[in-house]
Amino acid sequence: MAAEKLFFCLLFITCCSTVTLAQRALDCCLSVSNKSLHKSRVVDYYPQSKGCNIDATILVTRNNKKICARPDDPWVSGVTRHVDKLRKQCKKNSKGKRCVGVNPRVK
Repeated sequence: MAAEKLFFCLLFITCCSTVTLAQRALDCCLSVSNKSLHKSRVVDYYPQSKGCNIDATILVTRNNKKICARPDDPWVSGVTRHVDKLRKQCKKNSKGKRCVGVNPRVK
């Protein structure tokens, strides 16, 4: 009797955890912006998750607004190069101080 209760408890826990993992939503861009964004407004960027329908780079503005853009657009590569350059300068020159205009990449 105790073994049956244990079996059903384990079965219930397994089913609940499987349903919870299956319901995990991805944060995907539904469309991309057609407007370019000035590089000085962007403080961070990252690629969209692989499980999404469209290929996009997510640009994060100073106001923490997230904008989806086509990664192959020339203006997007210019913005990402600018952010990488600022990040590199910040890392080299900051000596523990907060950098202005860029979010440091946390690894």
